[in-house]
Amino acid sequence: MVLVRRLAAFGVLAVAVAAVCVALVRLDRVPDADAATLIVVGGSLLVGGFLLVPLFTGADDPLDPRRFVVTGADPRTVAWSVMAASPLGLPGLVVIAVAVAMIVAWTGHGAPAALAVLAALLLVATTALAARCAMAVSAVALRDRRSPQLTGLMVTAAAIVVIPVAVFAFSLEWSGGLPSQLAEAAQVLAVTPFGAAAAIPLRSGGALIVSILVALATIIALAATWRLLVGVMMSATEREVSMRERRGLGWFAVMPGTPGGAVAARSIVYWSSDPRHLANVVIVPIASVLIVLPLLVVGVPLQTVALIPPPILALFLGWLVHNDVAYDSTGVWLHISAGVRGVADRAGRLVPVLLMGVPLLALAVTAAVWVHGRWAVLPALVGVCVSLFATGLGLSSIASVAAPYAVSRPGEGPFEQPQRTGGSAAQAAVLFGAIVLSMPALWTAWLALGGDEQAAWTSFWSGIVVGTVVLAAGIVIGGVVFERRTSRIMEFAETL
Repeated sequence: MVLVRRLAAFGVLAVAVAAVCVALVRLDRVPDADAATLIVVGGSLLVGGFLLVPLFTGADDPLDPRRFVVTGADPRTVAWSVMAASPLGLPGLVVIAVAVAMIVAWTGHGAPAALAVLAALLLVATTALAARCAMAVSAVALRDRRSPQLTGLMVTAAAIVVIPVAVFAFSLEWSGGLPSQLAEAAQVLAVTPFGAAAAIPLRSGGALIVSILVALATIIALAATWRLLVGVMMSATEREVSMRERRGLGWFAVMPGTPGGAVAARSIVYWSSDPRHLANVVIVPIASVLIVLPLLVVGVPLQTVALIPPPILALFLGWLVHNDVAYDSTGVWLHISAGVRGVADRAGRLVPVLLMGVPLLALAVTAAVWVHGRWAVLPALVGVCVSLFATGLGLSSIASVAAPYAVSRPGEGPFEQPQRTGGSAAQAAVLFGAIVLSMPALWTAWLALGGDEQAAWTSFWSGIVVGTVVLAAGIVIGGVVFERRTSRIMEFAETL
């Protein structure tokens, strides 16, 4: 029976690969622009599949680097030997077949043969490295750690990817050839790690250089990640833990066994059970929509108003943890008495907000762009939301230890007022600070709304860079402040 199933699966795979290859070869019958769109989108889906599928299938890896530990081989040698052998397996042969068909499709539309071969090699290397890294992460972090919490995280991760793609697909209008939205998506994917390799033979000038650089940078980053993962896999010794013990630990079994992981697990527990946090989780998305209703009343077009709620949601999500120490007054002594480093405390406390905020923002951004109707503004909206969210988290990491203020006590209603007031300066500083730091992304996003597609990408990258820098700086500075103010934080917690 097992043999029959495997033969059937192999037959289905062979038919699917043959159909894809034939479809690629027959692209010489369609216009150049449509063929370029289909090739870039198809190549992006191929890379994405090799990156995501191993994380969810949990299949055994016959080339698992841990199998070579008994030989005493050097991890570096194992890493590159396994990498070199990867294209010889069934998934690698599938990619090679598709890459050969793509070469025919590229050259059939006038692409230089040298660029076509280069793109095929880069595509094969990208998919092989992506699959290797994904299988290594699955083997190290996911295998034998299955739990309801981890399953929920995996479902959430799948939803972040699948739902926006589904919304985009349903928004397409297929009358009269390929939809314009699909062409816009191909332009976006051509400068991302997913579609850069597939787009190389179809571009020229500066756009060609950008795609080549992105494809090479992707391969270098994946190779470095793979080398690091091999070192971890071959040097770490796993402790045998029963499934019953793992299930009993809950989030503590899912998170890394580090001080930051312990703080993150405990923070997730009280975020998911404390009514004061649950009230914020419910109110923030609703408020981000209600705030823009007056704009509709006064006649602002829905297509414009639809783009406003996601940035507001990102701003308030980053602001939520600006007084996290006060909400955790009954447990902050655990971190201090255990000698937890400030950076571990600051980073761990952000995990619940990230787990909640990233899916919410992904859905909000997708819905907003869908209503707006122009998918070319997607990079700008993503850049604005990332900047507001990340800078808010970074500033909140500092404000929550530098200027905590009283809140309702544990067990009290989320809307009860404390006996003493204050903290308005910290609240305002985080809100306005995040807006000011996000001005580069906001301004270039405004230009993108006027039709400047280059400004959309400027907004995207400026939002990513500014948000990442401020978030990292906020965690480090907040950690230093936490360590220097431990006595005052304990005194504040005791007075609540």
